[in-house]
Amino acid sequence: MDDSIFFKYTKQVLIVPLAVVFSMWFIYWVELTFGYNFNKYGISPKTIIGLRGIFLSPFIHGSTSHLFNNSIPLAVLLACLFFFYKNIAVRILIWGTILTGVLTWSFARESYHIGASGVVYMLVSFIFFSGILRKHYRLVALSLMVAFLYGSMIWYVFPIKERISWEGHLSGFIIGLLLTYIYKRKGPQKQNYIFEETAFDLMFDKDGNYVPPSEDDNEVDGD
Repeated sequence: MDDSIFFKYTKQVLIVPLAVVFSMWFIYWVELTFGYNFNKYGISPKTIIGLRGIFLSPFIHGSTSHLFNNSIPLAVLLACLFFFYKNIAVRILIWGTILTGVLTWSFARESYHIGASGVVYMLVSFIFFSGILRKHYRLVALSLMVAFLYGSMIWYVFPIKERISWEGHLSGFIIGLLLTYIYKRKGPQKQNYIFEETAFDLMFDKDGNYVPPSEDDNEVDGD
């Protein structure tokens, strides 16, 4: 199938990342300007009211550095998702965010879990494993780029820092891998090329031995 069907620029490649990142910064600005603290709207594990954090927590951040560190990779990964996987991008983003939140809610420590890092890990996982699984040369190249840029993030799926929600990171990583298999038949696939035999190829047999042309091949029809 022609690659141009899949790899084609659309407005969503810029609009979605900008809209998401702008929303995160706007909510943080509201907190600073009006003295609010939205942390209580994050994911509170194993509580009914904490379920609201599944939808709200990606937009809530505890500090400027926390917000900044999530904004850049989220914008880059969303742009990649909507360019290379545009026909399933919305489903990956919505289901990935919801399932990451649900998994975090189901087993995380008793605390408010906030920030978009779970979504970032979900996108890293999906984009990396999708390229490897599909074996499409462009997607494999994208996987290698993601591994180069964000490969060191893998350490933060383990509890190595007290105030970091490693549970959210691990949840995002697992959900990204799960979505890779669920949607492996959707979107770009590995291309199998068929090459036609040329006159040069016909000069050799299947073992690579030279086959002289026969007299019939040299005959030329007259008028």
